[in-house]
Amino acid sequence: MIPYARQEISEEDIQAVVKALKSDLITTGPLVNEFEELLTDFVKCPTFVVNSGTAALHAAYFGIGITQGDEVITPPNTFIATQATAALLGAKIVFADIDVETGLIDIDCIKRAITNKTKAIVLVDYAGQPCDVQAVRDIIAGRDIKIVQDSAHSLGSFIKGEPVGSQADVTTFSFFATKNITTGEGGAVATRDQQIFRRAREFSRQGLVRDPSRFIYEAHGPWHQEVHEFGLNYRLTDFQCALGISQLSRIMKIKETREQIRVFYETAFSVNPKIRRLKSVTGADPIWHLYPIFVEDRERVFRNLREKGVGVQVNYFPANQHPVFDKLVSSQDALRNSDKFYREEISLPIYSGLTVDNLEFIVKQVEMAL
Repeated sequence: MIPYARQEISEEDIQAVVKALKSDLITTGPLVNEFEELLTDFVKCPTFVVNSGTAALHAAYFGIGITQGDEVITPPNTFIATQATAALLGAKIVFADIDVETGLIDIDCIKRAITNKTKAIVLVDYAGQPCDVQAVRDIIAGRDIKIVQDSAHSLGSFIKGEPVGSQADVTTFSFFATKNITTGEGGAVATRDQQIFRRAREFSRQGLVRDPSRFIYEAHGPWHQEVHEFGLNYRLTDFQCALGISQLSRIMKIKETREQIRVFYETAFSVNPKIRRLKSVTGADPIWHLYPIFVEDRERVFRNLREKGVGVQVNYFPANQHPVFDKLVSSQDALRNSDKFYREEISLPIYSGLTVDNLEFIVKQVEMAL
């Protein structure tokens, strides 16, 4: 079986982790700070790390002050962590449909979804292609609405010459095993807003305040610390950051390899009328996290490919169709593009290590399965 995705671990990665494990600090140590500084330089925005992409979203929503009764607008075609972490803070999830050709949230649908209770609009980058943050900023000008960019797919992507992570009010990343770079599990939050940064970061460090200038009570000694708002332990370890540092050093090489695979697929499928491909976003320079194709009778094609040894996947089961939202979504008609996208989408393998023989085999099996 050719897997649909796999972690890209080098010998340098392994040696970096081994070195960290032999050090005195394997939980929170100097490599956490180093990884955060490198990410900050890479995305051109202050960044801190956490132990998952889900934790990053939870901290980001807490940082912008999501609370009971706030409305958060999101697209449906994303992993449910995008919605769950806001809902657990008391938010009402409002779904806005997508552009069926790109998989990105539709600007006109955002406009219709905004109310006086809207606290945040979540832009979910899909397959590595980033959303146009400025286009959304233009439509909310003058409103107290925050833009959250869920960039689990797009660390290493650029739009209009600027890196993902530098444009939204707050951006989240994932370092899950199959993401563009990995720490096994892990994530990060990027924001220029000092208040959001401090609040989100403290939330991810159990709410602990260690700055004496902010103490409410008189310090008992140099060990004194306080909790002003409850938080959770979302810390990333030093040895995971060792892996992240090593991975980040070659992210552009990973990007180049994935682009070569995408071009191979694009060339192979360009003359096949039975296959629809993702439309490229104007002004975007993506790192391709997924390579989706769209076909009729998706279930049959999916099963045929799996039976022939091609590990395909579907990204994603629409969040609004989970039972937890049964009482919250009154009609599926308003999300017909998302539904169509889901019914036709299959993700093909895309990662370093795929050979030309692998790719030719995958293409042949796709064409036979149609």
